[in-house]
Amino acid sequence: MSRPLPLALVQAPTRTFDEYAAEVRQLGQDRPHVRLVVHPELHLCERMEDAEPLDGPRDRALAQLAGDLGLWLAPGSVYERGDDGEIYNTAVVYSPEGRRVASYRKIFPWRPYEKTKPGDRFVVFDMPGFGRIGLSICYDAWFPESTRHLAWMGAELVLNFVQTPTVDRTQELVLARANAIVNQVFVASLNAAAPHGVGRSLLVDPEGTVRAEAAGAEATVLTDVVDLAAVETVRRYGTAGLNRPWAQWSPDEQPLALPLYSGVLDPARWAPEDRSL
Repeated sequence: MSRPLPLALVQAPTRTFDEYAAEVRQLGQDRPHVRLVVHPELHLCERMEDAEPLDGPRDRALAQLAGDLGLWLAPGSVYERGDDGEIYNTAVVYSPEGRRVASYRKIFPWRPYEKTKPGDRFVVFDMPGFGRIGLSICYDAWFPESTRHLAWMGAELVLNFVQTPTVDRTQELVLARANAIVNQVFVASLNAAAPHGVGRSLLVDPEGTVRAEAAGAEATVLTDVVDLAAVETVRRYGTAGLNRPWAQWSPDEQPLALPLYSGVLDPARWAPEDRSL
């Protein structure tokens, strides 16, 4: 059964909360069919000094905005001051009911430049009636374990919030397509616009085809309607009708040792988890 999700990927520079709220309200008026609005990494929080507890004033304002507009909002990531006193780079998501439904602390800060403390768990959340979404922040995309875990946890769309102002955006575009292909998921790699990023945001389908792409660093909005049921189709019939990596092993085959991790790849645990929408 088809599960279309109308979404908007907003490639923009860092904003104040009031600027963000006005932009989202206008987008909702201009594109009333959109259900999920996504912004880049650190879109509302440029300085670590602006870190707040996860349930601070910014959180309450974002939850109220989502409820007022009746939209799913993924406003990128913010600097979070944890209960341990450490600062994290944390992605947050809010439902149309005005609730924060997910938060994810960046596991792979860009060393040695980023000083935030790493998170310690992968995060997915359900959008009832649409599908399951995984959260990823910028440099996480360079580590194949990250997207693989999200896909194994049932993610059908991975949101990778980015703020890349450097020349390696070219490689990130390759990684977005590669992560989509090897995990058979949709990947949205949403970068900041100038002057905070070089843009070139893109949305990739489970077979690696680019569905929408920003050509440069200017502020722009990419809109699309992605059918998350396509993930099931591609996994059933294979990428290009051929490759079915999630069906590589049967549960009765012998586990494969993974010396790199001092562990094993167990065929009995290979298949992605079931979604519970």
